[in-house]
Amino acid sequence: MTSSRRAFLAAGVTGSLALSAGCLDFVTGDGPLEFSSDRVAPTDSALEETGFDEMSVEEETFEETVEAGVEREVKANFWLSSYAKALEIQGQSEEATAFVAVSTPDMSVAGRSFNPIDGMDSEELLDEFRGQIENGDTDIQDIKHEETFSVSILDESRDIDLLRGQTEYRGEAIDIELVVASFAHEGDYLVLAGMYPEMFQDEGVNVEMLLESVEHPA
Repeated sequence: MTSSRRAFLAAGVTGSLALSAGCLDFVTGDGPLEFSSDRVAPTDSALEETGFDEMSVEEETFEETVEAGVEREVKANFWLSSYAKALEIQGQSEEATAFVAVSTPDMSVAGRSFNPIDGMDSEELLDEFRGQIENGDTDIQDIKHEETFSVSILDESRDIDLLRGQTEYRGEAIDIELVVASFAHEGDYLVLAGMYPEMFQDEGVNVEMLLESVEHPA
């Protein structure tokens, strides 16, 4: 199980759960507690306009036994969609720009959320989904928050964190910019992230276009 998979359940669904209609079977042991999310993704037209290609669309489902006073079964799923774009760097075509859209279930019982992604800051989220954001052999280091700005996503103004880091390509240091948005929408918790070399500022515009275009449910 990968770290991102473990994170959803390693938070430990522990403590007292209130008896409500939504979790009665779970508390009494008569059935599992099930959480399900809807996929979030940029539109096909935005992908075509910005030149991004779909790399993968994954729906992961987990069945785990957790401790909630007594052992209980939890079932949960999340969606992860990743996209990339090739750029010419030092005369070579490389998948140097990436975009990732993640949808996780709210995982709340009696007003208490058991989703550990909810509450992570942008650097923690980047670390959590590093494998999807870093294409190929890209290894981004020294990531630091630069600023926060707003973009309209799903009909509301959302805060976007801009971070900068560095990677190495053929022995040369390359500055990387990353953008991260995370917020709740329609019963799910969404994470949207983009990466591009700082020297290609037009790609920042393209990533912002993908952010603005996302649909949920997709």
